[in-house]
Amino acid sequence: MGTPYLHRELTSSIEAALESMPVVVVTGMRQVGKTTLLVRDPVLGKRRYRTLDDFPMLEAARRDPEAFLDGDEPLTIDEAQKCPELLTAIKRRVDRDRRPGRFLLSGSANFALLRGISESLAGRAVYLVLAPLTRRELARTLDQVPFLIRFARELALQRAAPTRPVPVDEILRGGMPAVRIDGVRDPSLWFRGYEQTYLERDLRALAQVGDLVAFRRVLVLAALRTAQVLPVSGLARDAQLSVITAGRYLGLLETSYVIRRIPPFLGNRASRLIKSPKIYLTDSGLAAHLAGVTDLSVTAEEPLRGPLFETWVLQQLAGLLESHWAAARLGFWHVQGRHEVDFVIEAGRDTIAIEVKAAGRWTERDLVGLRAFLAATPRCRAAILAYNGSDAVSLGNKLWAIPLDLLLS
Repeated sequence: MGTPYLHRELTSSIEAALESMPVVVVTGMRQVGKTTLLVRDPVLGKRRYRTLDDFPMLEAARRDPEAFLDGDEPLTIDEAQKCPELLTAIKRRVDRDRRPGRFLLSGSANFALLRGISESLAGRAVYLVLAPLTRRELARTLDQVPFLIRFARELALQRAAPTRPVPVDEILRGGMPAVRIDGVRDPSLWFRGYEQTYLERDLRALAQVGDLVAFRRVLVLAALRTAQVLPVSGLARDAQLSVITAGRYLGLLETSYVIRRIPPFLGNRASRLIKSPKIYLTDSGLAAHLAGVTDLSVTAEEPLRGPLFETWVLQQLAGLLESHWAAARLGFWHVQGRHEVDFVIEAGRDTIAIEVKAAGRWTERDLVGLRAFLAATPRCRAAILAYNGSDAVSLGNKLWAIPLDLLLS
């Protein structure tokens, strides 16, 4: 008997997009569960399905794109970025008939960043990103409104079930379905295979990379610097590459969703604001594997403990916001040499600030950055210290301490 299907947070957004747009594109890093979603979801699985991972199918699409698209039923095409000719044919059909829901495409690359593809689908498609598994998905609690969404609306602590600290093993395992629900006995072995497949197959499909050793060096350096401000020049220096080459490699990592760059929030007049983006690995488990981290207990004194917790929080926030608050933008705030806030959720002119703390206790010192942000940003609705403890409390003046377990429920 196969693994029971785990419903995904993004499904309702996909279904809503199919009701209004002729083309819907679901993207995300490889092995994050896109194919399972398209094939096994009770609603999406009823569509006609074809995958370009199947070589004869890919050849048929390349040889005669128009014939490949024939048929009246709504069509789902997996790994669609492998055949740009097919996307051009989709463009022609949509220009003739813009009925919503005609084509559902998926792929493990960012279509909007792929040359030739972005132009062919411009104005005709909506893009949705499937994140690694969230805590809500794993707990099968998608019938409940996310705490963060409800809190942003009401700014009140509702009575909730008792909270528990997030176990460090959850950060080390991340959110890849194979590791979390498919019974992989040795996650490190699985991540090693993932890395090899990405470097040897997926990367070559995206671009010609002459030096895989140098590219892997950039990948590992990105993992070691996850949750940090990372100017390309600094990465290039550490990787012993030119700035142009290092920038290109980072672009490839971003295009294939292995990394995510978060822009700075520049919505106030604080002086000396950092303007370079922060870089994150998309999955905390992959980040830990690449960085060689195997123990995140307090006694291990691992310097990446805080950054890996923050990386894990990002992947949770990405899944929640994409599915429930698409208009919100995610950034960070950093005044050089003085104050910083890990995440700033910006919606219109309003913001919510979140500072992540891996420890189960906090002190007044942990609130300094949040207080500075509140002082500099009058339209901030709430500033949250997200810590790995058990008690949620209001600290007055828009300031809150909320356990990670509750905030991401």
